[in-house]
Amino acid sequence: MAKKQKEVVLDENGRAPLKLDYGQTFKVGFAFAIIMIFWTAYDFVVPLLLENAYGLPSWARGLIMGLDNLLSLFMLPIFGKLSDKSHGKIAKKFGRRTPFIVIGTVASVLLMVFVPVATLGQQKAADKTLNDHLETEFYPNSETYFASWYDAAANGEQVNGESAANFCDLQYLRQNTDKFNGKTEREFFIGLSKALTPEYEKMTSKKAVLNMLGATTYYYDGNVVEDLNAICPDTGVTYQEMVDTNANYKAFAANGVENYKSDYIFEHQTRTKQGITSLAIYMVILLLVLIAMTTFRSPAVALMPDVTPKPLRSQGNAIINLCGGVGGAIAFLIYTIALFKPSINTYVIIFAAVGAGMLLLLAGFLAFVRERKMVARCQEICKEYGIDDFAEGESEHAEKFAEELIEEGEDKPVVEDAEHADFNLDGTPNGEAAPMVDELPEHVQFAKDVVENSKQKRPTPKEWWNGKTKEERSKLVSFWLILASIFMWFMGYNAVSSNLSVYTTKGLNLSAGIASIISGVSMGVSAIAFIPVGYLAAKIGRKKSIMIGYALAVVSFVLICFAIMQGQAPILKTVLFAAFYLISGFGLIIANVNTFPMVTELSTAETVGAYTGYYYVATMSAQAITPFIAGLVMDYVQDKYLFLYSAACIVIAIVLMALVKHGDSAVLAKGRKLTKEEKRQIRLDSMDSAD
Repeated sequence: MAKKQKEVVLDENGRAPLKLDYGQTFKVGFAFAIIMIFWTAYDFVVPLLLENAYGLPSWARGLIMGLDNLLSLFMLPIFGKLSDKSHGKIAKKFGRRTPFIVIGTVASVLLMVFVPVATLGQQKAADKTLNDHLETEFYPNSETYFASWYDAAANGEQVNGESAANFCDLQYLRQNTDKFNGKTEREFFIGLSKALTPEYEKMTSKKAVLNMLGATTYYYDGNVVEDLNAICPDTGVTYQEMVDTNANYKAFAANGVENYKSDYIFEHQTRTKQGITSLAIYMVILLLVLIAMTTFRSPAVALMPDVTPKPLRSQGNAIINLCGGVGGAIAFLIYTIALFKPSINTYVIIFAAVGAGMLLLLAGFLAFVRERKMVARCQEICKEYGIDDFAEGESEHAEKFAEELIEEGEDKPVVEDAEHADFNLDGTPNGEAAPMVDELPEHVQFAKDVVENSKQKRPTPKEWWNGKTKEERSKLVSFWLILASIFMWFMGYNAVSSNLSVYTTKGLNLSAGIASIISGVSMGVSAIAFIPVGYLAAKIGRKKSIMIGYALAVVSFVLICFAIMQGQAPILKTVLFAAFYLISGFGLIIANVNTFPMVTELSTAETVGAYTGYYYVATMSAQAITPFIAGLVMDYVQDKYLFLYSAACIVIAIVLMALVKHGDSAVLAKGRKLTKEEKRQIRLDSMDSAD
């Protein structure tokens, strides 16, 4: 019995439904994966590197973390426009974007390994300076330090430039005095200093699964403790009392001690001549790496709109972000494995492995992406479906593209993916070269028509604005509102992401390895939403989808700020943070998938690179400013209010997005079923082509 063929559905003009070429989009996504493998590692690892090597205060670390975004603010639009206007010999052979991607990636990899290498001497010096101080002064006099912290907290003062509230939660202590065996708050707090002594440090525990879940085994000096009620001969107290003291230390004072250590490194090592020289060398090398990375970010991101018709760009951006998620996952595996076995060379290993991953992804990109053919195919599709991707008055790209095709005698491109078409547009079988033709392809003729109709004197800004219709002005206002909303969104979200590794290791007292797992799980689970989010935008629109994403992030950050408190069990704080941060991860995916397509929806084929640059002006300017502001909040208020600051920024983004009127994709006409005569003709055409 013959297999029943699936019915073909055409629209009212006899065209097949416009669908995203998933295979092609995944191939293009290799470029974004290259970007994200670097930035995922950079955002998580560099704050830890700065913390361990230089002990910088949060505001200073924020300035450095914002440096890349400050550079991008100026360089991304420049390189976006440069790639738009690339029409030399290299561009004719490889396309406008590919040369930037190749050169930028190779330059970045060659430079990036020197970032951690430049800090090796400083790390060794910082470790020696700190350890000498701890062993000779801090540990023997820990009760004095604890007493000074407690007194400062009780009087609302600061210690070492830090709010004393970071060292103990007096409110929690006063509300739970029954837990402290009749001791006064001061006696209890000073008693925690015992956890710093070598004897108490020997009392450790380990849970069955990643030291977070399952049964707990207790050790003293590496030996299993069978009876916690037995008295330890070294300390004269029970093992259980040491367990309780250590637990209280982690709950009330551990993050304060870590802040103290950072302050000491900064004051006594980083501010020396050797430390300043090391930091200066590090900054120069970091600057070169960041410059190299900014040269190809806009071209890489602009490649997806180049090869994707406007109505499909939310779905296309979802696939691109999924590819970026793959790059991020690779980075996550690299730094998680390395951070579980920390050493002086850990950061060198991480950056070297990330560089190797970038080169492998670049090889995949070059193997699968043929930019010029993909762009030409997209322009034919746009012409066929009446999608205006060229605009009057902005014809430079159209003119250049037409001239190049005429010079080369290039024919209509071949559809490379057999899953999406059986025949080329000229009727030849898929996979065979189309014959040379005398007349120009439709997309080239369309471009030349634009050129002929748009040769006019460039108007002044006032004439330009007055010459716009009411609809065009409305679109420009929406464009500015979208960029402003994106700016506030990144002000909020990057404040958290740029401080995540430091907050989880110092604020939650987690190891760097466990902190990276929480971050990675959030990225992995959220990545499941990439493709459904693309469909969500097609169903309810990009604007509504973005508002949902924003709202999820606000809810998440408010919960983290007020539901996670000092005094809670470490495992409870960890679980709550992981759950709430996961919610924000879903919000991130929904917002990021749809904001960029809203910007490019208002662009044209010859300005998509520039609009990509404008998009990154909004995102990077926010990310250049917000780490510094977030650092001030962490330094002078309290770590948890970082999340309240972020939530407030995103609320403003919601208000701005609510005012946007343009940017959603156009709704395509509904299709219709083929008539019997049309089906018969398709079968005849198929037989003729097969012959």
